[in-house]
Amino acid sequence: MKRQSRRMKRMARSHKRKKTQGMNLTSLMDVFTILVFFLLTNTSSNEALEPPKVITLPDSVVETKPRETVTLMVTDEEILVESKSIVATSDVINSEERIIEAIKQAMISEMDKAILVASNEQDEQQAETAGEEGEDQSALPPEVNILADRTIPFSLLKKVMSSCTDAGYTKVSLAVIQKAAQG
Repeated sequence: MKRQSRRMKRMARSHKRKKTQGMNLTSLMDVFTILVFFLLTNTSSNEALEPPKVITLPDSVVETKPRETVTLMVTDEEILVESKSIVATSDVINSEERIIEAIKQAMISEMDKAILVASNEQDEQQAETAGEEGEDQSALPPEVNILADRTIPFSLLKKVMSSCTDAGYTKVSLAVIQKAAQG
């Protein structure tokens, strides 16, 4: 009888210790860590180009989002390639040449980035269509996105686009603001 009472006392002490331990936060911290990681990775990637405040893009009904490629900006004062000033806009407008050599050289110097983006995109497409046979594996052409103010004359844009194609960029995209589709 004495033995059972000692045992009961030990069990009572053990039971009291278990109640005072508190809540285990390890699994809760794991969930919060995963949530923070998820939020950080998804907010850092922008699918669309953010136009600078000095450029007002034209409106358009577009279906596809722009890809991250070499960016050429045409403002009222200057033409920039990857945020580096290349030539004054007034000089290009007053020029009689169809191809502007300064733009062409700047675009050639950015060709490595354009080829890298095109090859990454091609790798993604090949991964998606890995099961399909007989598809031609031609290389994607280098691409340039042109951000131009809506007030820029087309003759200037024509010279800029000609300079880009002469530098080897066969795919030229003009950035616009997406409007809601009518219909």
